[in-house]
Amino acid sequence: MSPAPAVAVAGAGADETRRLAGEVARVLDECRASLAVHPRKLRELAALRSSSASGGRFLPAFCTALTPLFQILRRSPASDRVARFAAAFASASASAAGDGGDGFLEGFLRFLLAASAAAHRPARFRSCQIISEIIMQLPDDAEVSDDIWDEVIEGMKVRVQDKIHAIRVFAVRAVSRFAIDEDDGGIIDIFLEALEKEQNAEVRKMIILSLPPSNATLEAIIESTMDTNESVRKAAYSVLSTKFPLQSLSIKQRTTLLHRGLSDRSVPVNNECLKMLKDEWLVKHCGGDVIALLRLLDVETYESVGESVMGVLLKDGAVRVQDGHTIRQYFTTNPEADEQVSSIKPMDAEVALYWKVMCRHLQAEAQVKGSEAATTTGTEAAVYASEASDKNDLLEGVLPSTVAEYVDLVKAHLSAGPNYHFASRQLLLLGGMLDFSDSMNRKVAGSFLYELLIRPLEHEVDEDGNQIAIGDGVSLGGDREWAKAVSELAKKVHASVGEFEMVIAIVVEELARPCRERTADFMQWMHCLAVTGLLLENTSTLRSLEGKAIEPPELLQSLLLPAAKQNHVDVQRAALRCLCLFGMLQNKPGTELVKQLRLSFINGPDLVSAMASKALIDLLTWHGPQVLDQAIGIEPDANDEKTQFAPVDISDLNDDDLNVGVLSILFSGFHKDDWEFSLEGDNHDNVPTILGEGFAKVLLLSENYASISSDLHPVILAQLVRLYFLEGTKELGRSITHFAPYIYLLLSCSTLTFFCLSRLKQCLSVFFMHYPSLSDKHKRCVSSAFVPLMRAMWPGIYGNAGGSGPVVSKRRKYAVQAARFMVQMVQTPLFSTESTDQATMSPESLPSSPSPSVDFDISEEGLAIRIAVEVANCQEKKSAPGKAYAVALCKVAVLLRFRQSEQKAIKCMRGLVSTLAASTSSDKELVKELAQMASRLKSLDECPEEELPQDQADAIFEKLGLDGGIKLDANPVVPPTPAPRSVRAAPTRRRARRAPSSSDDSEAEAEAEAESLDITSVSRVPATPSMTAARAQRASKTAALSKFTAAAPSDSEQDEQSDVTTDEDPSDEDSS
Repeated sequence: MSPAPAVAVAGAGADETRRLAGEVARVLDECRASLAVHPRKLRELAALRSSSASGGRFLPAFCTALTPLFQILRRSPASDRVARFAAAFASASASAAGDGGDGFLEGFLRFLLAASAAAHRPARFRSCQIISEIIMQLPDDAEVSDDIWDEVIEGMKVRVQDKIHAIRVFAVRAVSRFAIDEDDGGIIDIFLEALEKEQNAEVRKMIILSLPPSNATLEAIIESTMDTNESVRKAAYSVLSTKFPLQSLSIKQRTTLLHRGLSDRSVPVNNECLKMLKDEWLVKHCGGDVIALLRLLDVETYESVGESVMGVLLKDGAVRVQDGHTIRQYFTTNPEADEQVSSIKPMDAEVALYWKVMCRHLQAEAQVKGSEAATTTGTEAAVYASEASDKNDLLEGVLPSTVAEYVDLVKAHLSAGPNYHFASRQLLLLGGMLDFSDSMNRKVAGSFLYELLIRPLEHEVDEDGNQIAIGDGVSLGGDREWAKAVSELAKKVHASVGEFEMVIAIVVEELARPCRERTADFMQWMHCLAVTGLLLENTSTLRSLEGKAIEPPELLQSLLLPAAKQNHVDVQRAALRCLCLFGMLQNKPGTELVKQLRLSFINGPDLVSAMASKALIDLLTWHGPQVLDQAIGIEPDANDEKTQFAPVDISDLNDDDLNVGVLSILFSGFHKDDWEFSLEGDNHDNVPTILGEGFAKVLLLSENYASISSDLHPVILAQLVRLYFLEGTKELGRSITHFAPYIYLLLSCSTLTFFCLSRLKQCLSVFFMHYPSLSDKHKRCVSSAFVPLMRAMWPGIYGNAGGSGPVVSKRRKYAVQAARFMVQMVQTPLFSTESTDQATMSPESLPSSPSPSVDFDISEEGLAIRIAVEVANCQEKKSAPGKAYAVALCKVAVLLRFRQSEQKAIKCMRGLVSTLAASTSSDKELVKELAQMASRLKSLDECPEEELPQDQADAIFEKLGLDGGIKLDANPVVPPTPAPRSVRAAPTRRRARRAPSSSDDSEAEAEAEAESLDITSVSRVPATPSMTAARAQRASKTAALSKFTAAAPSDSEQDEQSDVTTDEDPSDEDSS
């Protein structure tokens, strides 16, 4: 072919392509208005594609017409409609009926993959969006080669790591259809890795929705039910409901999910969990049988979860009493016998729990309807009264007909063995709903209660023939819930004034006889002490025990104190618990009682020391530390204001050393490093955990303990923060297998069986959240505790141990975390004070001439001055740990902001900034930040030329409790010293012109400050020519880079201003 015809054909093809591109652009433009026109426009565009002279020209035309969509910076509903239309057309063209063999989809996908790798953010976003829509809408009979899918998967796997969260969302959505099995090319592994590190909630939600059901993904989805974002938690429950059948979950996982979901603070999450529970688990898997559902939850181990499940189902109306279903159906009569003797069929644990919760629900509803009937009149009152009557009739029809039948029912379960102990306790709690107004009913129930109280504790015998008590060892029946059920029934039966105490005291006196005669074994001691604890726990005053079978002095001297001196650990623990209850009922605790508790804490085994610490903490918070000290002969000194706790080594403390106060002895428990920790038994019996919670309570209620010096509050707070940030801290929700001293204080598990370390973590989290917000005294305590805390936590200084490089690095990391945490507490606004508004306002928002305030010591200004003085006075800042310590403190100081009302604090800090810069001269970035801080302070200073007199600075230091203080720098901004010129003259360069701005001025001022601060931080040694030349070269490079970056904004800078990654989704965008 000659050249002229070839050119003519090429021109005709180009014209045809331009015509097709125009037609496609017109169709795409019309699709922007509404989704309703999309079906018609799909047919129109398909006809255009079929009528084109050559199918090969349609793809370039389509891509050309769609290219402007990739250049739109702002995401809008109209542009999203166009993207969805393009994806719908591409997916429809790939079907067998859509002539999918011409390669349009494959070519279009390659075009999109090229755009997904572009540097332009909108192009990457739109390409990933369209690819995900194509994959989601693609029919099953689509004809696409495996090679193109491999390219798509690899390209989207790269985009999953994109820095724009909206791109990551669509990339995850695009490959989710391929994550179906283990042979997915590592997609599931990428998802799990990204889920663990992802910071954006929308991306985490999309990953959760995209995970397939498998053992590898189940744990990750369950962990997401504790996500900080409620939409992620809701998505996790939705996925668990639809993708994981009930039988695929273990009992522990089921109860964990229900515990978290039903107690979640978010209503949508509650509703999603209830939907999973009711629609999937109850109806679909259990056929509507709530008893079958409870059997799948192991209510004997997870009783609270079973009660919550029953409660929400009853409230929702999903569970009702079936006709003919009552407790009486478990009584069976043999008609062939001469006497009508009833036999009782024992209930399963699930059935007993079901009836307990059901009867409580009916009783509560009857009481509510009765109250509403009493507060209304007319027809409405009659309706409410009728409903209350119906509920009461239903309750009476469910419960046993007489008290005697009820007693027989409970006895039958007690005699059935330990396997029915749980059912016995559930039935025992039903006794409060029966009527004991009749004397015969009270007599029958009283006889039954006597049998329960004298019933021996259950025990086992080991291989050596030793008896081992079953249960916690301190409560009646070995179970706190059982003891509570017995006490509630006893108070219901013996409701007269003083009758309860009289009946229980008779039982105690009877059980105490062998103990006083020294013929009882440890099981008898424990049984007697358990009943004694039941009596003391339900008695309001010791006066109610006077004149009874055993009076308070006899109870203390002949039973409790001798029991505390027994050799058996469980007997000692039970005795100490009773001593604590006894002391709380006294107006002032006795001398012998306090001495015994101190002695048990100091010399007892770890479990005994834990119980003693509980008792001392409870008595301390109830009576106050001064009362406990007076009980052992320590009189308070009005002139003695303690600033530190007395140094006590409880390991070497003598029994007769009564000169140390109770508070000091308890605080010394933090420093004992040989406390043992066991995951067996009662996990709350751990001394550091008990002390941490107790001292947090003391600080929170410090207004009630005037005898505790306010100077001790920062010491206590610093110790609590150290507990919270000790080495080994793990993220809440991580399980642990290895414990080192104190490390366990900060770790937690994600199961329902929370260890004590999890409880301490949660307790301190809530404490730190509220403590600084309650009063200005608390904030002053936080500010005062900062420097002592940093001194105690930083390794290698002030006598602290160092260690290997990794150990030191890790300890420094936790110290920095603690410092930033303290700054957040200082920045927390007060709940209700006159200075709250000023404390939370930025310097720019304050008036130009504010009135001076006196609360700088509880705000960021006081903390900044404390840090500056600490850095200036640090004696070890010339050593490597000291230098790192100073740098860390200065990095915290630059985060603090000053209010314009605090002019004296501003001037004081201006005089200290140069000292900070001199101590951190090795860190140039930090010196620059300090210069910026100095610039901010100068702008806030109303009279920047005036200096703060030294006497006023000393007054500020005295108010902050800084002994000695420091002398302020009279010239905080030192003019730069000109360096000698280089021998080699630097070539002249032409400066690029640009319009001056206020930011340029501030930056220039900051640079000048930085230069002056930097010069003050170096020694006064003349610079050599080689040093000067090196400086000139560095300055030349810096100037060249600054000029280069000051050029016109590049495409990437324009992308920074793009709103394509906005979190707002189009209002009309439907989820696919």
